[in-house]
Amino acid sequence: MTLESAQEKLAECRRNIDRIDSQVLALLNERARVVEIIGAVKREHAMPVYEPKREDDVYRNVLDHNHGPLPADAVRRIFERVIDEMRTLQKTRMQS
Repeated sequence: MTLESAQEKLAECRRNIDRIDSQVLALLNERARVVEIIGAVKREHAMPVYEPKREDDVYRNVLDHNHGPLPADAVRRIFERVIDEMRTLQKTRMQS
């Protein structure tokens, strides 16, 4: 592979990453909209934001559907962060 063809390949891969990142962002915002609905229901019924059993269900679901190349511990860390941010959003919306 020449340097020029390597640079072309990298540019193509980076365009793919940009496209995928846009899709990931759209899905995260879609998830956040659902979380806002959940928060409204919880607020209406004075239910707690934090539900450890539900979070365990989410982890189990994503880990059961993970076929790599990300290892399970990486997937769990990513979703821990996603859940934490969604919980923060839910708390913020419930206080409004």
